[in-house]
Amino acid sequence: MPPRSYAPAKTRAALVAQVGHVLDAARSLGADALAGPSGLPNWDVHHLLVHIARQIEVIPRLVAEEVAGKPDLDLSTWARSTVTIADRLDEDTREAAAATGRADAAARIEEAAERLATVLDAAADPDRLVRITLGTMRSTDFLVTRLVELVVHTDDLATATGLDIPLDKGALAAVVRLLADALADQAPGNSVEVRVPPYAAVQCVPGPRHTRGTPPNVVETDPRTWIRLATGRTTWAAALDAAAVSASGERADLTSYLPVLG
Repeated sequence: MPPRSYAPAKTRAALVAQVGHVLDAARSLGADALAGPSGLPNWDVHHLLVHIARQIEVIPRLVAEEVAGKPDLDLSTWARSTVTIADRLDEDTREAAAATGRADAAARIEEAAERLATVLDAAADPDRLVRITLGTMRSTDFLVTRLVELVVHTDDLATATGLDIPLDKGALAAVVRLLADALADQAPGNSVEVRVPPYAAVQCVPGPRHTRGTPPNVVETDPRTWIRLATGRTTWAAALDAAAVSASGERADLTSYLPVLG
């Protein structure tokens, strides 16, 4: 399957919208909420907000660097490779959170949003490259990775605080599609069709090849549940028990292929 493309203008709009939603939520949180558990191992909500800020802050820094050559990192590979730097990200987040006062987390996101606005034209240039730990990628693709970070952690923040934080539809669509494509690349095949209406449908998992129509094994779920499955926020068994996912066919068990994002 050829790599999916994402329209830079739509990515840019979705990024701005989701940053705004996160910032509004962060501004509303008091000291008790900031000290509460985030749902992520050993992070409180303050750690989570600082991590979100850092995902925005990195855009102006990378865009400012001149990178020559050709991209060697696509979106699917990025998603499947993040597990290799998870420990480093955790350590960096802890250091940043220790250096950022609890009362300053929202301000840090606000400052990051302001700096982001100044580089969006350059960041949305399809010819610009950025170099990250995992490799070199197109700046426009890197912006899509920031949508992943923002959508996933907006959902974390909403779960942790009980706030109803919007997910921009464009951002949600991009993240669902990226994670579905990553699953298809991680488990190549045509024996299972995974549907996440209204945003994505991919075929994956090795097995007997069907020649026409729908594969004999079908998985279907909603966008939020799919994101939680693909990022390890919930398990396949838990989603089935909660009737948040339907699965038909003897191969329609994705346990061994999840999560796809570390």
